[in-house]
Amino acid sequence: MGAERFESVATSFFGPGAIGLLPAEMRKQGAKRVLIVTDKYLHESGLADQIGKILLKAGLEYAIYYLVQPNPTVEVVEDCITAARSLAVNWLVAVGGGSAIDTAKAAAIVITNGGRVNDYEGVNKSRIPGLPVAAVNTTAGTGSEVTTFYIVTDAGKHSKMCMVDVNCKVRIAVNDIQFMMNMPKSLTAATGMDAMTHAVEAALSKRATPFTDKDAYWAVAVIKDYLPRAAADPEDEKAREMMAYAQYAAGMAFSNGGLGMVHAMAHSLGGFYNLPHGVCNAILLPFVMEFNGRSGKLPVQFGKVAAALGAGRVQELNEKETVNESVSLIRQLSARVGIVENLRELKVNQDDFPALAELALKDACMADNRITPSLDQVIEVYQKAYEG
Repeated sequence: MGAERFESVATSFFGPGAIGLLPAEMRKQGAKRVLIVTDKYLHESGLADQIGKILLKAGLEYAIYYLVQPNPTVEVVEDCITAARSLAVNWLVAVGGGSAIDTAKAAAIVITNGGRVNDYEGVNKSRIPGLPVAAVNTTAGTGSEVTTFYIVTDAGKHSKMCMVDVNCKVRIAVNDIQFMMNMPKSLTAATGMDAMTHAVEAALSKRATPFTDKDAYWAVAVIKDYLPRAAADPEDEKAREMMAYAQYAAGMAFSNGGLGMVHAMAHSLGGFYNLPHGVCNAILLPFVMEFNGRSGKLPVQFGKVAAALGAGRVQELNEKETVNESVSLIRQLSARVGIVENLRELKVNQDDFPALAELALKDACMADNRITPSLDQVIEVYQKAYEG
């Protein structure tokens, strides 16, 4: 193993009331004028203003940009950039899940580096760090507040652009469970399975290391235990707290160890059909695990995944059995939290599979998959996920 570089967020706050620690830390880092980046729902619910008033009390001026949408587009990011520049802000505060945080990260990069969002697709395309960003997470799944990744949809091309960039890291991450308690079951399930996919893919990635493994396998075990509880009872504080930690750990794992074929294929689906990212991941995950497991290159990793998922007698199982057991347990968890079983239920058109497969093969996440698939193999996995 050669020299490795590991990235993490400089400052993270966890637990009930953690939001109260944010303003002083921002002021210490030079914040004065702030743009809160959020969606219409969180704006109309008053949550964005609640956070704004906490900032204002500490002497920070704020305005709110609330036009973030699920699967944020180039147009949304450019609109956010225009607002930030016109208000001459020197910090962005993302309030929401991955869509809000990715919008803020994308805007931050363009504001300091110039050009357009599309210029930064790929790996480390920026020259200098983006405008400082704080992320107040309201979901437990994307891990965007801790990663070097952000995703923006190019609506004209019906595709998602994957940006991997050390300069997009947020400065301060806040995981305060008081902002997660009212997540509906469907969002809890989708974001939770997104986090599970991050953890499993990081564990199976070709860039996995002992550093990323400690987070990946721990996150798998914790999500297995606590996601069903969080989905069943939105007011289960312990479950919410553990899911917040687990999604963060999974984010650390994949940010430093990479993802893989599931995310590459899910990005294609999300960009093409504007589908929920976590749901796409959840449906695709067991089928991609089966594909990777057939290679015979991951016996140790699948054994550890099976153990983390709660499989018994793992030492007595052969490689094929550990793969099958891992896949079965993932399917059981997904069904338990109410995720649909196949792509057919999402109204995906089978005729689009060749085009989707081509997009997936070009996605930056595919490079970290341990097995490099052919176009026909990607199409085959889409077909299997369609049939369920």
